[in-house]
Amino acid sequence: MIIEVENLVKSYSLIKAVDNISFNVEPGEVFGMLGPNGAGKTTTVEIIEGLRTADSGRVTVLGLDVSEASTMIKQKIGVQLQAPSLMPALTVRELLDTFAGFYKYSLPIDDVIELMALTESRKMLVKNLSGGQQQRLSVAMALINNPEIAFLDEPTTGLDPQARRGLWTIIENMRDKNKTIFLTTHYMEEAERLCDRVAIMDYGKIIALDTPQELIRNYFKEKVIQFELEPPPPEIVLRTFAGTTNVTIDTNSVAVYSSDIPATMSAILKYTEKIDLIDKLKNLHVREATLEDVFLKLTGRRIRE
Repeated sequence: MIIEVENLVKSYSLIKAVDNISFNVEPGEVFGMLGPNGAGKTTTVEIIEGLRTADSGRVTVLGLDVSEASTMIKQKIGVQLQAPSLMPALTVRELLDTFAGFYKYSLPIDDVIELMALTESRKMLVKNLSGGQQQRLSVAMALINNPEIAFLDEPTTGLDPQARRGLWTIIENMRDKNKTIFLTTHYMEEAERLCDRVAIMDYGKIIALDTPQELIRNYFKEKVIQFELEPPPPEIVLRTFAGTTNVTIDTNSVAVYSSDIPATMSAILKYTEKIDLIDKLKNLHVREATLEDVFLKLTGRRIRE
């Protein structure tokens, strides 16, 4: 295993941020850690990176104990922080050149600039970059030393859809080169596409860990009827419809989980016709369950809550 976490515990005063968790990361996989704000994932990742000290437990990275060899480990990993402190008065190229000097080995700076689509911005001051450009620069900083493990903390936040998918391709190419990626993200589509395995964390504990496909298969046999209606039907009414197993309502967007799609669909249409709102029924469709549905079922919260 390239990362091994055993019985990890970290508390702040009376709050257990990390509550006796254990898991492994295999070489060459994209490993995702998901959790609501305050779940403990950032603390966990920072302990693995050697940025925080655990209260108890053991963490090894590349076969080295983090508590004893963090300096050696930091030469072999790359870290992209969610809110990095960039040097505003340097240009993009100057910043990467400075950062490359922290390592015994680094990739050619111009290659990394091109990889992260920053060629046109290479002479711009960091303070003048857009939010998306700064985000790509922070990822470039994590890759400059050609790390064996790259820790990417919400790497596509602030990127437009095209840039986000471009970064997905970079991550997939890294995996093809047998690099290991430890990814945290708030985008469930991103986790479902990129991650070989996902750990879902809540209240300091890992409550599920498997491939995205297995998590969906294990927690959902039913499909989902999705629609928009203003005002949405009361949840108590929707739960009485034939086949309904669960309901979630987000403003005017409704998801009805059903084990009998025809029966539930019929009940929805009859209800909206009865209350004379069928003409306001929008985007009615049936879909398969997703990783986001699993997350909501396990935590009771959407990931951004």
